[in-house]
Amino acid sequence: MENIVIIPTYNERENIGHLIDIIFAQYDNFHILVIDDGSPDNTAALVKDRQVKYSGKLFLEERKGKLGLGTAYIHGFKWALKRGYQFIFEMDADFSHNPKDLQRLYEACKNGADVAVGSRYVKGGGTINWPNNRILLSKGGSLYTRLITWMPVRDTTAGFVCYTREVLESINLDQIRFLGYAFQIEMKFASWKLGFKIKEVPIIFEDRKFGVSKMHKGIVKEGIWGVLKLRWLSLFKDYHNRVKNTGTASYSAVSKPGDQVLAKTK
Repeated sequence: MENIVIIPTYNERENIGHLIDIIFAQYDNFHILVIDDGSPDNTAALVKDRQVKYSGKLFLEERKGKLGLGTAYIHGFKWALKRGYQFIFEMDADFSHNPKDLQRLYEACKNGADVAVGSRYVKGGGTINWPNNRILLSKGGSLYTRLITWMPVRDTTAGFVCYTREVLESINLDQIRFLGYAFQIEMKFASWKLGFKIKEVPIIFEDRKFGVSKMHKGIVKEGIWGVLKLRWLSLFKDYHNRVKNTGTASYSAVSKPGDQVLAKTK
């Protein structure tokens, strides 16, 4: 199997089961990895129930405590690389990203893109039922990022992304330091700095119907200062060499596929 969708969860019991069912009903060429950060609402237990139905296709990694979006994705990237997946997707659990668009991101990478970004801010993209303050924050954040970094991506904070294996193997994932908005920005920035082709695919982003948004002031603050830090590092320090994986970042399997702990950093 060449495709895997990584879905971080924290208190997403109302959404995750339905999302898993829809993805597997629509596609027979995708696996799913859920990374749950100790959700008090027993999200992980619901995923375990689904594993009986989707044996060999649905995987679960449980972490103790709320460790952040960025670390969840890094954990998932390493897990997927160890198992040989060729196209590795990021996706939210709350249906703000339409599962039907997975195929469009996949096709973009199959046809020459190294990174395919589900973008709200290119022609054909947009948002539905999103509060005006969140739209302003998101658009303003992306504009701010482009002005500071010069990165040619309109939706810099997008969390619906497909990475080819080559991209993630080329990045020293242990050097990606940010957790929230800034994590999404840095992954795109690192890909761009390493010379990979980023293609934005228009999507319609719809605000969640169930559950609570994870946005908070700390994430916004990290985004503001994180962008400045990225620009500083790229101007006055050798960011390219720091973030490029020269073989020093190594990972080894510690148990079989389907077990609870699957990859370990050396």
